[in-house]
Amino acid sequence: MDDAEQTQVARSDGGTPGGGAAEGGGRPKVPYWLSQVPYALVLSALAAGIVVVAAAYFKRGPAIIAAALLLAATFRLLLPKDWIGLLAVRRRWVDLLTLVALAVLLIVLAWVAPQLSS
Repeated sequence: MDDAEQTQVARSDGGTPGGGAAEGGGRPKVPYWLSQVPYALVLSALAAGIVVVAAAYFKRGPAIIAAALLLAATFRLLLPKDWIGLLAVRRRWVDLLTLVALAVLLIVLAWVAPQLSS
């Protein structure tokens, strides 16, 4: 991504490229490891959902994965760009639309999936 694209994405997210208090952002710059905590929480919830699906709970697993996607959307909506780490992939509205749409589809899948009796 070149400098013009980074500037355009940063403007769409409401921040400046690079961010930080040194450039007039008003917020202190977050350490890199701390900016990855929301991403790690979302990945942990996704992994838990996959484990539940692997244990043959086809209604609960997709619901947990959908909750993880909604958690990612909430982080993307509420946290500033320099605090969300790898959750910022595209522009904010594209990320939100994608995450919420996938979560809704998984909720529908969990609702219509047949319950396997054991």
